[in-house]
Amino acid sequence: METAIETSVPSGSTDPNDRIPVALSSASVYPLSVHDAFAVAADLGYDGVEVMVTNNSTSQKADELIHLALRYDQPIVSIHAPTLLLTQQVWGSAWNKISQSCKMAVEVGCDTVVVHPPFRWQGNYAETFAHGVRDLSNAFGVRIAVENMYPWRVRGRETLAYLPHWDPVGQGYTDVTWDFSHAATAREDSLAAIKALGSTLRHVHLTDGSGRTFRDEHLLPGQGTQRVADCLAHLAQSEFDGVIVAEISTRKAKVAGERERMLAETLAFARTHLGQRARLDAGGGI
Repeated sequence: METAIETSVPSGSTDPNDRIPVALSSASVYPLSVHDAFAVAADLGYDGVEVMVTNNSTSQKADELIHLALRYDQPIVSIHAPTLLLTQQVWGSAWNKISQSCKMAVEVGCDTVVVHPPFRWQGNYAETFAHGVRDLSNAFGVRIAVENMYPWRVRGRETLAYLPHWDPVGQGYTDVTWDFSHAATAREDSLAAIKALGSTLRHVHLTDGSGRTFRDEHLLPGQGTQRVADCLAHLAQSEFDGVIVAEISTRKAKVAGERERMLAETLAFARTHLGQRARLDAGGGI
């Protein structure tokens, strides 16, 4: 197996704010392939790629992911474990989905696995989730960052879908992923939540949402109601040592170059509000 490239601050950078990498989620190019995610990330000047494990065979194979990382000089910063609703057939049971994701993280050379909290109806898995992710984290030597979700609403009334809760604040997790689109759907104040999470915040999904719908919108940052710019500025001034990962929806892109424009705007937003300079050496990037 080829050796994975290490996740690091871009070489030659002397800006202290550049310590926070800005990566691209492979989910941001859907319905295009994982290969396309690496190519776009390299072209626009991102610092790495988060691989969401899906039904796409490449996303499930460490050796193929390592090949893409080396080919495009884009380190893999995190593995997003397959979600139950969208990828029920990938890697079997709920615990196996997480353990296989941890194994892949080790193989490709990254230290973060993103997982969703369990549904209440998942029985023992849900009841033992907090202890289980801590045990797997220790066993594989990776950080398992539990992502904030949002309440399900039926006819305007909230349904208790997740256990212990859709909001990770105060749940005792060692590592957390914060998603601005999910926060908008939940009508939460992301800045207050990020401050409350403190050093347990490991990972950020950069996006936005209007809060006017019960759907998960994944708008471009700055197009919704979340104080995304303030949150990034706060993280730049804090001791945050994780990764910012662009996870926007580009499914509505209809003309050539529109998806790339949306992803370039998202990267520019991150660089600006983190106090970073644009990468001048990015091939065709900003």
